[in-house]
Amino acid sequence: MTASAAEQPWHAPGTTRRGTRTARVVVSAVLVSAAALAVLLVPPLFPLDQQAVDLTAKLSAPGADHLFGTDEVGRDVLLRSVYGLRVSLLVGLVAALVASGIGLAVGCAAGALGGRTDRVVMRLVDTFTAVPHLLMGIFIVAMFRPGVWPVVASVGLTHWVSTARIVRAEVLSLRARPFVDAAISGGASRLRVAARHLVPAVLPQAGLAAVLMVPHAIWHESALSFLGLGIPAHEASLGTMINGARGSLVTGEWWPTLFPGLFIVIPTLAIAGLAGAWRERINPRRRSELVL
Repeated sequence: MTASAAEQPWHAPGTTRRGTRTARVVVSAVLVSAAALAVLLVPPLFPLDQQAVDLTAKLSAPGADHLFGTDEVGRDVLLRSVYGLRVSLLVGLVAALVASGIGLAVGCAAGALGGRTDRVVMRLVDTFTAVPHLLMGIFIVAMFRPGVWPVVASVGLTHWVSTARIVRAEVLSLRARPFVDAAISGGASRLRVAARHLVPAVLPQAGLAAVLMVPHAIWHESALSFLGLGIPAHEASLGTMINGARGSLVTGEWWPTLFPGLFIVIPTLAIAGLAGAWRERINPRRRSELVL
């Protein structure tokens, strides 16, 4: 061994990865906090007239007056992007809660009751899985007038399947534990066992599934708005903004498309980063595998 190699400090296995993971969590937390503050503080401080246009300033490049430039009808891209992010986060959070609630109830019922009920419920889940989420979401939104709540219903009613599968698998695993057998032997009913033991045990997994669903719901809402089926065209929405800027992108005005796209990508990556840290925390085995 050379002298230079002997003088190098020894690092425990996984130290570099652990430091990288910590930095990722910190950056993700900062980005999520910045997005939350923006959607909470900007609308009261800078009210936006959704239907106001200024054709004299259309497609102005980013500068001192408009940091992110203006769109094809002279509206400020930065301000509209913040308003669009507010809609996307609202849809993502509420839809994730709705889908997680449905998935938690279905998964617990299938796993706790078992037998014929489990088979019937899982065939229902397989039926929903066979239909593409976006296609079913378009069908649901098309039955209502464009707005936020039809989009919430569309995402919530089409994205509960993954949570139901996760919760059912966890419940089936818990049913084989000794404490469940002891509760049943003591005379506890299935409902009491589910309420006292099974549901509290699967809540962390269901919560993680809800957090992971938020980025997916944001993209789903943006896709529906891009297709003209989500938020009304005059209201600020990231998908609507990108759809309206397609023509200007061809002529070289890149900012009306780039910045709304970044407002979709960056928050979703940040939320996914926090969810990944949560997954490693509630699953020690996976965490140890990543450290080695």
